[in-house]
Amino acid sequence: MIDQSARGELKNKIALITGAGSGIGRETARVFVREGAVVALADRNLGAAEETLAQIEADGGRGIALLMDVTDAATVAAGVARCVEDFGRLDVAFNNAGLGTVEAGCAGQPLDEIEMESWSRLIATNLTGVWLCMKYELQVMKAQRSGVIANMGSIAGMVGFAGTGAYVASKHGVLGLTRTAALDYGAYGVRVNAVCAGRIATPLIKTQMATGSADLAQKTALGRLGEAQEVAELVSWLASDRSSYATGSAVVLDGGQTAG
Repeated sequence: MIDQSARGELKNKIALITGAGSGIGRETARVFVREGAVVALADRNLGAAEETLAQIEADGGRGIALLMDVTDAATVAAGVARCVEDFGRLDVAFNNAGLGTVEAGCAGQPLDEIEMESWSRLIATNLTGVWLCMKYELQVMKAQRSGVIANMGSIAGMVGFAGTGAYVASKHGVLGLTRTAALDYGAYGVRVNAVCAGRIATPLIKTQMATGSADLAQKTALGRLGEAQEVAELVSWLASDRSSYATGSAVVLDGGQTAG
């Protein structure tokens, strides 16, 4: 059981979360608010971001909802600018928005079968999107000489998985960006880390298991899938001062899947 008692570790911090309209992004927003943060909730589906905002406001939280497509530089720049305009600064960014192989239309395909459209769409979201977000977030954090960024990686950024070449390439790239940014911006008081999550109980994964197309839980040492809140708690720790010496790290949260 996760301890949900608030410690106030992000009190008055201004935090931007991409992909905040559902799943890990929504749960991270709830945890951030529990810890005292004000949240800018960005999603390419504004309605979903507004639903998250309504939920956190019902819990006593405060924030704004932003329309942001991480593949579109204009909406990313505008979203970061709106955050600073409304709240005066940007303390934390969680670059969570991403795309899976099913959504990109290349699930289970070896490299020679992946279509250019699928490859480009996945790389544009998972890799270029993270770079675009970091580009504008880092401009703000560099100027204010402080800030924390957490990028949503994956264990697919550390090892290979058959039939997921585009996804694996994108997540390896995220770790490269994370490590390089940590080196480039440490002198400005900015920390940058990545969360390398394993199998998390998202709606897609749950559907695969329910239809018998995947027995993913048994591939972990703990014999279960991770929960979105478990990822959110790790992101919250990385965003807090408790992780003040952590930068350039790829923090694994996979139930022991890559331990063997």
